[in-house]
Amino acid sequence: MVNSGTEQAAPPQVLIAGAGPVGLTAAHELARRGLRVRLIDAAPGPARTSRAVATHPRTLETYDQMGVVDAMLARGRRNAAFTMYAEGRRLVRLQADYASMPTAYPFTLVIGQTDTEAVLREAVARLGVAIEWGVRLTGLDQHPDGVRVALEDADGARSTVDASWLIGCDGGHSTVRKLLGLELAGTSSETWMLADVPVTMDLPPDTIYWAHTGGQALMMVPYAREGHWRLLDTVPDHGAEGVEERLGAKLSKGLGRPVAVGPSEWTSVFTFQQRRVDRMREGRVFVAGDAAHVHSPASGQGMNTGIQEAYNLAWKLAQVEQGHAADRLLDSYGAERVPIGAALLDSTRTATVLVQLKNLLAAAVLPVVFTVVRNVTPLRRAIQRKVLGGMSGLRIGYGASPLTTPGTAATGPAPGGRARGVALDGLEPTVREAFADELRDVRWSLLLGAGGTGPGDVPVGVAVTAAAQ
Repeated sequence: MVNSGTEQAAPPQVLIAGAGPVGLTAAHELARRGLRVRLIDAAPGPARTSRAVATHPRTLETYDQMGVVDAMLARGRRNAAFTMYAEGRRLVRLQADYASMPTAYPFTLVIGQTDTEAVLREAVARLGVAIEWGVRLTGLDQHPDGVRVALEDADGARSTVDASWLIGCDGGHSTVRKLLGLELAGTSSETWMLADVPVTMDLPPDTIYWAHTGGQALMMVPYAREGHWRLLDTVPDHGAEGVEERLGAKLSKGLGRPVAVGPSEWTSVFTFQQRRVDRMREGRVFVAGDAAHVHSPASGQGMNTGIQEAYNLAWKLAQVEQGHAADRLLDSYGAERVPIGAALLDSTRTATVLVQLKNLLAAAVLPVVFTVVRNVTPLRRAIQRKVLGGMSGLRIGYGASPLTTPGTAATGPAPGGRARGVALDGLEPTVREAFADELRDVRWSLLLGAGGTGPGDVPVGVAVTAAAQ
């Protein structure tokens, strides 16, 4: 149905630079809507190491819409708790609370980025999209009807391709962003270390652990693979020698029990940035994901945000390219997503301060503070909703979008708000699933509320799906 690659009969309607999670999501959603997509990546092949490991509920809902959530769930570990220790003492266990934000996925899925990309590669392949590895974008020239892009392959052979649209999903060092002259404004921040390692200890892998000792903090995230963890060290010691011993010693002190860290499968010491662009569109070219914003990994938001951006852009681009909407629809992409990127930098900056907790006075009063949190149930629940609920992405809405018409109803879903799961009391499971399938359809669905009649006495409690042609 939809093909891509150098031998396609017609030029691509959309060229995507970058075949990571964001580019793959964009390719999938565009191809699912019938567009011709070409997907290139400068790397020689798929990544072998995982940067991102946390997939939050809002992204799992997006995967559900895409039809890939079951494959993701099969490869990951579900986590809904965050447990804090300091100097060998357990302070508090926070449990994710989604009572005010109902979702079918009330947990964070711990899944390596390599697994995420593998699932998405299989999904785009089923839609006929082939990834062209070792092909880098070297230039672009926009004209009223499209974009002419200069490419160079791994052998140095150069070519040009004409596309109606270009999406830059090519990471923090984005060539597309630089060619557009978009400034990634902000500052450098802290130097941290990530490590994927086997760990032996007597604590269960049913939570993310945070351990503080001697003014230093570490985080432990359990992979689905038994005994394997992602470690984040906020004060990495320099030098590659003895990394495992140093991590084991810190964790043993922080958690108050013997912790043995085995040979690392992968480590990375990096200084992360806190930067973003002020616009995500320039004519017929867009940026998404790390090409548009980079920040601390403290709350695991980067990949999740990029995937939601790709999903947001793809349906709009398909509507415009297929003649069902005016070009101005695409302006809503930046209007909706740039403020979220700005808020993301603010929240991750706060999360960074809390995660590393370098203030020794603050660290000294932790036991007192969390004794109160642990024993005062309303306070603990409020923190659970604010902190863990905030990371979920379930609060993101587009009430201020140019697409949103303010509502007047005092109750019920607000215009521009997230569409929560719909309870269909009294219906058979097969009917409920059929209804869910309607919402996964790429065509428009008209939902009429139950309990009365709609305008013109149209019977309610039905979903009417109309083709968007």
